[in-house]
Amino acid sequence: MFTVILVIHLLIAIALVGTVLLQRSEGGGLGMGSSGGGGGMGGFMSGRAAANLLTRTTAGLAAAFFITSMTLAFMSGIDREQKSILDTPAPVQQQPAEPAEPAKPSVPLNQ
Repeated sequence: MFTVILVIHLLIAIALVGTVLLQRSEGGGLGMGSSGGGGGMGGFMSGRAAANLLTRTTAGLAAAFFITSMTLAFMSGIDREQKSILDTPAPVQQQPAEPAEPAKPSVPLNQ
């Protein structure tokens, strides 16, 4: 279930970026201003109707993005148990092992 919601969330994010990029800049930040770029719709919709549709689509996608974000955040915390660092015992440091005596050969070395 988590994976399904995550995929939906990613698709909504991509669609949201696309609708934001389709909207015309009103401040003229890119130098196009209100008289710059043409309305490439070609009579299908007026400029105002297209802007209204994009605004409503952006608002709907933003609401869906918010809902899926909150759902994923809620689902990620369900299986967690609260722990405190004070509840865990301190790690025990072990003393280094005593060096062992060298092993004596089982066969005499003088030949």
